[in-house]
Formats: sequence, C-alpha cells, structure tokens
Amino acid sequence: MFYSPNYPNYYHDNAYCVWFLSAQQGQRIFLTFADVQLERCCDCDYITIHDGSSTGYPQLGKVCYNDTTHQAFHSSSRYLTVVFTSDFSGVSHGFKAHFTSSLTANEGSVDCTSDNMVIVLQSSYLNSLGLSGNDLYVDDRLCRPNISSTEVVFRFPLDTCGTAKEMINGFVSYTNNVRASPSQSGEITYQSLYLLQVGCRMEPDTIVQIFYKAKELVNANITGMGRFNASIAFYTSRNFTQQIYDSPYEVNLNQQLFVQVKLTRSDESLDLFLDTCVASPNPNDFKNRSYDLLRNGCPRDSTYLSYTNGVDQYARFSFRAFKFLQTHAYVHLQCKVIICPDNDYNSRCRKGCQYRRKRSLDSSYNTNTVTLGPIKLRGQKPVAGHGVKESEKSME
Repeated sequence: MFYSPNYPNYYHDNAYCVWFLSAQQGQRIFLTFADVQLERCCDCDYITIHDGSSTGYPQLGKVCYNDTTHQAFHSSSRYLTVVFTSDFSGVSHGFKAHFTSSLTANEGSVDCTSDNMVIVLQSSYLNSLGLSGNDLYVDDRLCRPNISSTEVVFRFPLDTCGTAKEMINGFVSYTNNVRASPSQSGEITYQSLYLLQVGCRMEPDTIVQIFYKAKELVNANITGMGRFNASIAFYTSRNFTQQIYDSPYEVNLNQQLFVQVKLTRSDESLDLFLDTCVASPNPNDFKNRSYDLLRNGCPRDSTYLSYTNGVDQYARFSFRAFKFLQTHAYVHLQCKVIICPDNDYNSRCRKGCQYRRKRSLDSSYNTNTVTLGPIKLRGQKPVAGHGVKESEKSME
C-alpha cells in the first residue's frame, strides 16, 4: 500500500507526488483506494491514475473528495502511474491506496462471458505453493473444481458460487475468491491460508451484428445470436413475442422489420442503450460502404422507429427492409450498445440522441463485436459497386 504525504494527518499545499507501480512481466496491476479525504474541490486536490509507466499514458480515472466507491483500476500492462496534486489552499487527511498484481498466464487465468466465470489454475503453480486442487474452494464451498493432472478449473454461472457484482468506473465487475484449506488432520496448521482474488470486468460497450436477406416478391425474416453481453434478433411483430430463427432471413423490400437487442444474461439493475446501428452489404466492412439507421442515439433512416431504448435491459426498434444498389441482395446490420446502471440517471443511457460527440466514447469504454446471420434479396446477382449514398439504397 501507499499513502499521501503525512497520512492520516493533513497533507501540504502545492503537493505533486507521483508513484510508479510495476509488476513482473506478464502481470497486471489492480489498484483500490481504502480511504480518500481530499478538499471538496475536484479541480483543486485530486488523484489521477495513468495506464502505463508515466503520466504520458492514457488516464484511467480521477479520484477526488471522499469517494472510495467504485474506485478500482486495472492496468492493461505491468505498469501503473498514480499522481496526487493539491493546490495552494485547503487541505485534508489525504488517502490510503492498495495495489496488487495478477497471476502470470502460466500460473492461472480467469475469463467471463455473459453467463459464466471460468477460473483456471495451473497445477505446477499450486504445487509450488504446496497446494493441490482438492484444497481449493471459492466463496461458496459447494462449488467444486474439475481437477486434472495439469490444471484446476472452476466453472460456474455468474450469479452463483458467492460471486459479487458491482459497477466500477462504468464497468460491470464480477468478483469472487479462491481460497485454500490444506487437507491435514488436527485443529491447527503452520501453513498460511491461500487467498486469490478473482475478478472479471464486463465491457459496458459492445457491438452486435445481424443480417437479413431481402427478396423482392417473397416474405422476410431475420435472426441473430450475440456473444459476450448482448444479443440481437428479429421478431415477427411489434409485440416482440415470437422470435425469428430462420437464417438467412428472407424479406420483401419495404417490409417492416422488428429488432430486439438485449442483455444475454437478464439483470434488472442494468439498462441497455442502442447508440449506433449501421447496415452494410459486407459483413466485414461497415465503413467504406454503409448506411446509418442510427448514429449516436439519433435516427438517420426515415423509417427507423424506436419502441424502447436506454431504460431497460433491452432495446427495441423497427425499420423497413432495403437493399444496396449495384451489389448482391445481402444486408448486414451491426449495432453498438452501451450498458449503464439502472439507478444512474446521468448515464449515457439516459441522455438519448446526441448530435455532436466530443469523442466517440469515453476512454473507459471498449468495443466488442458479435455477428449474426445475413438477409438476402432473392434473384440478385453480385455486381461490383463503390461507395453508398442515400440514393444508392433501394426500397422500390
């Protein structure tokens, strides 16, 4: 751990203190604040955290006042830099911070999807500590690992085995602990108990992708299945009771299509905001030749109709099917969504349409992509085409 100067007594005016934290090669750093008591002016006295070996690296966050809630930071490399700054007047007791490092890849790992947490510990690493897989348990002792000659694996749903969930710096974080109770007789032990803190950070920002096949004389349908923390699917009507599973989904031009994007794992404490939806004839390119249905929460297509967005764990909308001119009949749809706490009324989810963005997303956001099937216009042949404008989108 480390402290501000003179902690827990008052720090001095005009302070500028820098801590350079480092871990072994292949490890990352986890930083938390146990106590923060600074002047009640966030531009006067504050702490900044940088994701690298100097203050020139991107800022992970800023801590001020007396806020220790949600103040946990993960480095993306083996380095983290912390800076404390105070101005010329007004002081307080300062702060106390804790930091620790992760295991290396050849010792253990943790991975989370929307449904499961998977913890893998190498047997060689455990043996070096004098432990075996039979000694280990998580916060719920009933959740037992699978043990092989090379590794010990815990696999369980995110809402079980004592896993805790919280929002930290805009991310949904799931945490648990791997503990050890050495197998031996008697009432005492001379061996230290083992505690491994395990956490997963779910990105609040994800991309889901879906496609449909538009045919000029027949009916239509769309399907999709997301990964990570959001999924996308077509439905038969605005009631959103009957999902369409056909792939590809065949539709008539100008047919109204109903789409739902939702969290793959139900969680009433979270809201999903549909930020951007882009159509393209190419599932691997949504920039060079594309058409916006929604951008920064603002409708761009005249047929786009939103039913709900940003106030629940799902978003629903509809639009009319079209095809791109001078190309094949497949249309692919990619949507970017943002996940927010339901009780945060100042979150991006509650701000709706924003025509101008200072930057595409805050630096704490990360993007993931999920891909779902195409829509195709029957009877169309691929033709080379370049670029797309509003006039190149056909709904005739």
